[in-house]
Amino acid sequence: MADRLPRKLAAILYADVAGYSRLTGEDEDATHRKLSEHLDLISATIKSHHGQVKHFAGDAVLAKFDAVMDAMSAAVAIQDEVRTRNEDVPDTRKVLFRIGVNLGDVIEDRGDVYGDGVNVAARLEALADPGGICISDAVRSAIGKKLDLKYEDLGEQEVKNIADAVRVYKVILGKEADMEVKLSDKAPLELPDKPSIAVLPFTNMSSDPEQEHFSDGIAEDIITALSKVSDLLVIARNSTFIYKDKAVDVKQVGRDLGVHYVLEGSARKAGNRVRVTAQLIDATTGQHRWAERYDRDLEDIFMVQDEITRNIVSELDVHLREGEQARFWSSGTENVEAWECVRLGVDWLNASRDSEVLQLGQRAIELDSGYAAAWVLLAFVHIHVSDNMTRPEAEREQALESVRDCAQRALECDPSSAEAYTALGLYHLSLGEYEAAAQNANKSVELAPNHAYCIAASSNILNKCGQPERAIEQIRKAMRLSPVYPAWFLHMLGQASRLLGKNEEAIDAYRELVSRKPDTLNGHVNLATILGEMNRMEEAKASATEILRIHPDFSIKKYMNDLSYSDPAEATRFEEGLRKAGLPE
Repeated sequence: MADRLPRKLAAILYADVAGYSRLTGEDEDATHRKLSEHLDLISATIKSHHGQVKHFAGDAVLAKFDAVMDAMSAAVAIQDEVRTRNEDVPDTRKVLFRIGVNLGDVIEDRGDVYGDGVNVAARLEALADPGGICISDAVRSAIGKKLDLKYEDLGEQEVKNIADAVRVYKVILGKEADMEVKLSDKAPLELPDKPSIAVLPFTNMSSDPEQEHFSDGIAEDIITALSKVSDLLVIARNSTFIYKDKAVDVKQVGRDLGVHYVLEGSARKAGNRVRVTAQLIDATTGQHRWAERYDRDLEDIFMVQDEITRNIVSELDVHLREGEQARFWSSGTENVEAWECVRLGVDWLNASRDSEVLQLGQRAIELDSGYAAAWVLLAFVHIHVSDNMTRPEAEREQALESVRDCAQRALECDPSSAEAYTALGLYHLSLGEYEAAAQNANKSVELAPNHAYCIAASSNILNKCGQPERAIEQIRKAMRLSPVYPAWFLHMLGQASRLLGKNEEAIDAYRELVSRKPDTLNGHVNLATILGEMNRMEEAKASATEILRIHPDFSIKKYMNDLSYSDPAEATRFEEGLRKAGLPE
């Protein structure tokens, strides 16, 4: 039996150029010169971070590090520098790298490295966005909180030639990170003429990091309850949670988010006991308005949440309007495990871990079949599946039926569920039932006038129902409720602007969208059709190239089948713009 080659644990960085064939096809000499400059930069950065370049393979670089911290720091430094060098370069000529970082066993032989540790890094690179970084669970665990970075959990991914699925994390960089970290650089938002509040993520005081979703869930439930009050302005979760794990200046938070009050808190769960603290602070002065500590049995956690929200409403002297009282105190569940399943499921839904979210939603239903939020969670998982153009048509149709069924079950449990009406609105929109879609969208906003997600989703529905004036009002309101808004809000803004004939504003929105999410199909498709319609052919064809990079099997016919416009003339105009851009029929 041959001797087994020695192995060692190492951090591997694998970088490759995105769209290299396209770039060389357009201008081979210029691309090679630019690539050479970038490879020199990458080599120098790797060396300065104590790494070794093991080999180049055309436009790809493989490097080994003894310390995973060095590998991660190098990856971030490379992308930061490449982004800076690309600032004045046209989008179609930018040289962008994808980077994968893995920690695993490798074989060193004759100056090179081999093995699964290397193979996984290469597969991670392929999963990264252009200009982005994907890392394995091993890297994420080793880094912990040692670097000031944020991550998006992409779930377990099946990768080529690797027996077991790999847990993958996306590192938040560039404009996405800038919106989080540099929010304070923006001009302060004006205070509204009604009470306004931001609920910060509650600090997890438990020794177990797995309890993060428990403390996060308390803050989220308080936000959801307050979002039902029309005489309040309540900042959305995705804007307040940028401060998670950060030391904050409450006055600065107030200026950043344009609110008068900030709620801070903490939670500790140990066995069957829970301790929750909460304090309401006037962000204009920094003075405490109210503070309380709750030491309770775990089963009393929902009573604690209700007490906190009741005290907030009282302290802010907000009067609930007719009908709001019942909605404000509408019950969710008394089963803590079911609640935790939904809270974790919401986090995983945002990370597109659909199969795991489905299991969590089903488990919550098993524990409490009358829990409306669990049915809503399942409805939105099925929306994800029905919207996925890569899924078989029969599977998508079945998922759409499940959206309707789950949303209706949610409303049977809680007739005031705004999210259930949003799901129903999207269901009817998919079927071309525009009047029903608009009715459900309007009902959703009526029930939760501060719910940024429901308001943004209603903007999408109203756009397709031929009401772009109301749609643009709604999406701008959603952006005020969530100053650090997700990228897909820009799609709603661009869509409404285009329908109102404001093409330049629409182009600006979609360019920002694709700069934040380079692989978003809808962003590039809408850019292509607007630019094609305006006869800006070079730019339109560049967008078409990106569409085919993201979705090589793209066809106008298939995309139009999923595009629900109530006005046939609008659909025809959209289709003609894509045709002008040179996309395949």
